[in-house]
Amino acid sequence: MPTVGVGRDRLFAALGKTYTQEEFEELCFRFGIELDDVTTEKAIIRKEKHLEDEGDDDEEVIYKIEVPANRYDLLCLEGIAQALRVFNGQQEIPKYKVANISRESLIKMHVKPETSSIRPYVVCAVLRGVTFDEASYNSFIDLQDKLHQNICRRRTLVAIGTHDLDTLHGPFTYEALSPSSINFVPLKQVKNFRADELMEFYKSDLKLKKFLHIIENSPVFPVLYDRNRTVLSLPPIINGAHSAITLKTKNVFIECTATDLTKAKIVLNTVVTTFSEYCEKKFEIEPVEVVYSDGKSYIYPDLSVYNMEVSLSYITSLIGVPLEADEVTSLLNRMQLCAEQSVSGDNDSIITVSVPPSRSDVLHPCDVMEDVAIAYGFNNVKDIAIAKGYNISKGRSVSLKPLRLEEFSHILRLEMAMCGFTEVLSFILCSLNDNFAMLNREDDRSTAVIIENPRSSENETARTSLMPGILKTIGQNKAHPKPIKIFEVGDIVLLDDTKDVGATNRRHLAALYCGSTAGYEIIHGLVERIMQVVGRDPRDNNIPYYLKPSDEPEFLLGTQASIIYKGKQIGTSGIVHPEVLNKFDIPDPCSYFELNIQYFL
Repeated sequence: MPTVGVGRDRLFAALGKTYTQEEFEELCFRFGIELDDVTTEKAIIRKEKHLEDEGDDDEEVIYKIEVPANRYDLLCLEGIAQALRVFNGQQEIPKYKVANISRESLIKMHVKPETSSIRPYVVCAVLRGVTFDEASYNSFIDLQDKLHQNICRRRTLVAIGTHDLDTLHGPFTYEALSPSSINFVPLKQVKNFRADELMEFYKSDLKLKKFLHIIENSPVFPVLYDRNRTVLSLPPIINGAHSAITLKTKNVFIECTATDLTKAKIVLNTVVTTFSEYCEKKFEIEPVEVVYSDGKSYIYPDLSVYNMEVSLSYITSLIGVPLEADEVTSLLNRMQLCAEQSVSGDNDSIITVSVPPSRSDVLHPCDVMEDVAIAYGFNNVKDIAIAKGYNISKGRSVSLKPLRLEEFSHILRLEMAMCGFTEVLSFILCSLNDNFAMLNREDDRSTAVIIENPRSSENETARTSLMPGILKTIGQNKAHPKPIKIFEVGDIVLLDDTKDVGATNRRHLAALYCGSTAGYEIIHGLVERIMQVVGRDPRDNNIPYYLKPSDEPEFLLGTQASIIYKGKQIGTSGIVHPEVLNKFDIPDPCSYFELNIQYFL
């Protein structure tokens, strides 16, 4: 999760109260964030340069606070301080509004059709009468960096540009031109550059070179101009020096160019709602009209509040605590969600929640329920009763019933243990070599999820089988007395075009026997036992399962089988191929089975 560094003294000043470290840690825990580290700016620099720690009592203390990845409103001190003030009842929930300006008087951004080939969307807004000091200015810049790394996906989806509006003249245009025809002085430079020259110039820049690939191979580059053809920015690379904001800037023009319009709206709303508190008219934002070449126009930002209805019974049943409707509305108000109570036809109380533009993370009733649970306090959710059904752990609240898959997985773990097998846990990420070549398999690029920019060669892909981890475990424990009998219940990941994320998790059960002989009869008997446990006896002709010969490269031919259930292959079993054993440095013969247990649910 993202970590936000804020000055302790400035944070306490914004909160209107001084806390001890223990008190602040407790406040963070109650709000659902975490004080991850306490350090200083100089200590951070010394750590980066590997210098000895020479602490100075006069150094400003920095609190590093870990926040949820989808809470973009908490990525700076202003957002955290405001949320905690509302949580503590020190401040009302802010009411954001769009300045009342006639359509004819709106600043306009005209979008040329050529932009559709590279970054087709742009959204804009203006903050009027802003008063920056050095700390708030730095926080404004830091928020943009945090958003670029987070929701903007390193500027590939959205790029933010902020400008001193008083140095520019509207209306503005968003165009896509050939690199050689774009000339301007980039931020922090004094020389005029062509856009193609900038690509070469920034290849040696440690910060900006990582963004060049986004547009450098395109025949046209996106660029924003004002009425006088002054360049505002070359997104997503650099802003122009002419409109750079400073501590003296009073009117800030914000533009976000994007390939994803939804995320652009979220980013714009996050920036303007967070820093509109510094405007002369607090929490008021001036809109901008974006006009496209087809004649369609849109006014941004969209600060409308949308309402969501959630039943009281849904909230209380999932949390496991009997709460009254007025308690729930009070708790939601502490989490910056305006809530009111009404009654439905079946006498179940309905909570109408007004979600502000700053809370883009609230998408579903479960998000509302989570905020109620946070505000109520997880430590206050007492163990009311033991849930009925299969009891995995004692002292569980009556509502906290395990998911069917988790409960079924636990049953299988117990059964495997009673059969004399020891459970192992292996990493879900592995190398491409382990996942394919070591198992005599070929990577057809249609099954495995590949990790972009992996931290090491051991994290190149998500496993498509439990086999690599289990064989590695045996290879590293081959001196253990024989026979070795181990199993694992865990997830694999497969590419899946039907899912919105392009991949899906599958829960598998796998077991391996290693001894002086292959022991395939033991593995086969274990499969029979598992099928009996789940009630799928082969003697039951209504729901049959059976084995049929298979031809998998990781097993010896003629000593392997596919496990078929309801006409579908749910797993395989067999004697592991000697070539595979040699690759994992295993000297003894092994038998193995693996099956997808989700077919039984």
